[in-house]
Amino acid sequence: MNINQIMKLKSDNKKISMLTCYDYSSARIINQSNIDMILVGDSAAMVIHGHHSTLPIDIETMASHVAAVVKGAPDKFIVGDLPFMSYRKSLTENMTAVETLIKAGAHAVKLEGLNGNEDLILHIVDSGVPVMGHLGLTPQSVNSLGGYRVQGKREDQKQVIMSHALALQDAGCFSLVLECVPAQLAKEITQSLDIITIGIGAGNDVDGQVLVINDMLGMSSDFKPKFVRQYLNAEKLFLQAFNQYDAEVKSTEFPSLKESYL
Repeated sequence: MNINQIMKLKSDNKKISMLTCYDYSSARIINQSNIDMILVGDSAAMVIHGHHSTLPIDIETMASHVAAVVKGAPDKFIVGDLPFMSYRKSLTENMTAVETLIKAGAHAVKLEGLNGNEDLILHIVDSGVPVMGHLGLTPQSVNSLGGYRVQGKREDQKQVIMSHALALQDAGCFSLVLECVPAQLAKEITQSLDIITIGIGAGNDVDGQVLVINDMLGMSSDFKPKFVRQYLNAEKLFLQAFNQYDAEVKSTEFPSLKESYL
């Protein structure tokens, strides 16, 4: 899958599926599926490394996750997240961060917000790297936003998000994540743009959807935001398997003769 094929899905009015993934084993399974795109998200800081926000992860760790996913899913279009502060420094440092993810195997990079990023996006795109934007709930700004909450409910917020979406398109972004915004606003933005919109908690009138693989598989029973649909209760299944293994080890049922070398 390449960027032209991704863009054609929009022009053909076909919905786009995207999953956020961080490791080789999961990526290998996604590679066998019909999923169109993979986001290697900075949410790895929380999902994989146990932090309370996305802020602690650095570019080297993100590149390691990207490289693992690329090895597992060579047939998918892969977007790498630029982590907190990695693109808010000098142009040289910013482009080094971009280079790091692209050399790790990402086909595109994602960054959050508009203010202060327009010139950088233009430069990245002019350098041959596709850029995905991100508006609405931007987790790297969680301290400024006062927590994880829906954005764009007030009329003034709606106008800002709409104007920022148009500006990101003008800057050269090929797509835009809309996170936790009212469905009607996401619809209006999608109808106003030529580029792809990918929603997460943004209703059904966007061009595609993204979920974190661990969330949609039900890996954590204590994390159930409204926008997540769980397609599996993996936590329960894992616990059952772990406890069955434990019981069979302690009863000497495992390993059997068939699983032993004679």
